[in-house]
Amino acid sequence: MSTISFKPKQVTKKITSHLQDRASDVIMNRFGLTSEAERKTLEEIGKKYGITRERVRQIEDAALSSIKKSDSYKAEQAIFDEIKQLINSLGSIVAEHEFLPSISKDKATQNHIHFYLVLGDAFKKHREDDHFQTRWSVDDEMATKVHDSLKKLYSSLSDVDLVPESEMIKRFFDQMKDVSDQYRDEEVARRWLAISKNISKNPLGEWGKSTSPNVHTRGVKDYAFLVMRKHGSPMHFREVADSISKTFGRKTHYATCHNELIKDPRFVLVGRGMYALAEWGYKTGIAREVIRDILKREGPLSKEDVVDRVMKERYFKKNTILVNLQNPKYFKKNKNGLYTLA
Repeated sequence: MSTISFKPKQVTKKITSHLQDRASDVIMNRFGLTSEAERKTLEEIGKKYGITRERVRQIEDAALSSIKKSDSYKAEQAIFDEIKQLINSLGSIVAEHEFLPSISKDKATQNHIHFYLVLGDAFKKHREDDHFQTRWSVDDEMATKVHDSLKKLYSSLSDVDLVPESEMIKRFFDQMKDVSDQYRDEEVARRWLAISKNISKNPLGEWGKSTSPNVHTRGVKDYAFLVMRKHGSPMHFREVADSISKTFGRKTHYATCHNELIKDPRFVLVGRGMYALAEWGYKTGIAREVIRDILKREGPLSKEDVVDRVMKERYFKKNTILVNLQNPKYFKKNKNGLYTLA
């Protein structure tokens, strides 16, 4: 949590005390500075006074302008300097959804800080767009660097990339070559990454494109992919379901898990109820077909090499492979004692 030395409600009371009743009411409701701490829309306030949304906007703008000209506002410049220093220490550009909760979990306090961001000349608001979340900056040059680096980082990712957080931070700093040492910090990098809408992390803390099912997990099959990837070798579907329940706290039925895995091309059934990830190189098919494909691809092999190659592609018992290899209808030994296709 970032600590502040002032009491926001007292500051707000001072800098709005000169406003007329309606102007004060518009500001309090627009910024959620009332006891309910709820930001009201232009339309909601307009209905209350029987005026148009545009008229409410005009009153709001005039009230903000009046506050900025007031002596009480000028007398409180230390709090705006404090907020500026705080944003600087967090990386000089920060997502609104990260910054406000970092100061207080209290919604009312967050609304007061947001009000000061809008008022203060030092703060620049960047509205949410296709690439980024709503964010605030105090240094235009740094903001441009962060934006450009995040776009380059996104372009460097494939649709299926999953990158550990430490590696993602390293890649990000590789894009931001001339950033000063004060910002070469993992916490700062995490905050900068949180600005992006196109890059995010999955529940296991691995980063990738936000649109990837490996990051934006939507159901059993996506959770199954993550637990199997973490496990690193074939798993029985019951084991997968239990692992999802344990890792993500999502109760998963065995039958549901089996049905989801069998339909998704990311998974390969490699034995009775055993599944592997297709990206590991495992293939579907009975033992004989797998042996045939390997011999066709690699030429004559010893018994041990056949077993070794098959086990890398399918999860058979060794005896199953050997029994199939002895079938003279499909396989034979050459004069060097190596197995070939019959």
